[in-house]
Amino acid sequence: MIAHLNGTVTAVTPDGAVIEVGGVGLRVQCTPDTLGSLRLGEPGRVATSLVVREDSLTLFGFATDDERNVFELLQTATGIGPRLALAMLAVHSPDALRRAVAAEDVKALTMVPGVGNKGAQRIILELKDRLGTPGDFAANGAASARRAEPSWRDQVQSGLVNLGWSARDAEAAIAAVEADAGDQAPDVPTALRAALRKLSRQ
Repeated sequence: MIAHLNGTVTAVTPDGAVIEVGGVGLRVQCTPDTLGSLRLGEPGRVATSLVVREDSLTLFGFATDDERNVFELLQTATGIGPRLALAMLAVHSPDALRRAVAAEDVKALTMVPGVGNKGAQRIILELKDRLGTPGDFAANGAASARRAEPSWRDQVQSGLVNLGWSARDAEAAIAAVEADAGDQAPDVPTALRAALRKLSRQ
């Protein structure tokens, strides 16, 4: 298993990055916060989880080992695959998920696109005693904030579409986020989280 990557960031897209290690560029799909910690052309380190399917090998990257561990644990719940687990971590931090599950907060869990009431209840039932207690895990390598490039709207729209939203819904959410931000352009991870929250209320 590939436990982590440590190399030069050669590309950053709305849903992932390419990290060059030993002359080989490895593509990793990432959460918005993880992408916010990676800077093009600079050294980057991500904890990783390799998902093996019959027709594909997909590498997922995370800012911390804790985030990676929660990603893997989420997939042990019935009906939770890697993309939905990644979407859950795009909306909630690991500790926020722990709090939601411990408090049986169905509303918080259904903020994630693709998680309905029954799915949220199943996650609570199957993971309540397994996710741990909020604050017990060190934020090793926590993601740092990164100001958005001028194309933040395009990056957020692409991220929303990749998570399953229509381009029209994505554009409406982005417009609402932009109105809330005022004159100051939001960073991509924050904007994506805010857009997901707005879409979940529709």
